[in-house]
Amino acid sequence: MRILGVDPGLGITGYGVIECPPGEFKLLEAGMIKSSSRQALPERLSAIYRGIREIIREYRPEHLVLEQLYSHYKHQMTAVAMAHARGVIALCAGEFSGLPLVNYPAKRIKKALTGNGNASKAQVQRTVQRILKLKQLPQPADVSDALGLAMAHAYIMKAKR
Repeated sequence: MRILGVDPGLGITGYGVIECPPGEFKLLEAGMIKSSSRQALPERLSAIYRGIREIIREYRPEHLVLEQLYSHYKHQMTAVAMAHARGVIALCAGEFSGLPLVNYPAKRIKKALTGNGNASKAQVQRTVQRILKLKQLPQPADVSDALGLAMAHAYIMKAKR
């Protein structure tokens, strides 16, 4: 199974593509799509769209995983910005018929990955590093979060079987 995890953001959208042969994870690609706050919103969204579309075309994932949108009243503008990015990513998934778009709450992802639904970003980074046998922590946190999304989805899918 090939899974694309995406941590959406207007400034940085992290992504990670993994393959899940039995009993292991194989990292295929990870990185980020960056944009500047000096760019207009359509330009920023277009960069995310083009980047995710290219990753989907190149790696042909069987699942695209996003964290469910959560909005705290203190951070409404952050949620709106993330919603814009999520919409563009969902559009990319829709263009490739048969590419399921999966959403999980953050606590479910952290629980599946680390065993603790309240794990910190640092715990998620260390877990991703350990499981993928990386020499260094995946940086920035947007990339490790994206890889964590993909890996958690694999664990959740395995548990359902």
